[in-house]
Amino acid sequence: MYAGLKEYFEILGWNGLSVQDAGLQGTKDKEIVEYAKNNNLLLIIQDQRPEDLADLVVVKYVLISNAIIAKIREKYPNTKQK
Repeated sequence: MYAGLKEYFEILGWNGLSVQDAGLQGTKDKEIVEYAKNNNLLLIIQDQRPEDLADLVVVKYVLISNAIIAKIREKYPNTKQK
């Protein structure tokens, strides 16, 4: 769900799919969590509500804080951001 980190994860060898890439921009958190579950995706989230939903429907997720985002940006300063 946090599109700003897509390129960082791709640098690390992960395939990234943002909400925009999946055609889910503007949809409800529940629909995004269900999409992740149905496609066996690891959901990267930044706020509590999707985390709670992910727990309820048993979706793999990582809750990422602003501090972690800052550390990644510091480590990979030349990576483009959307």
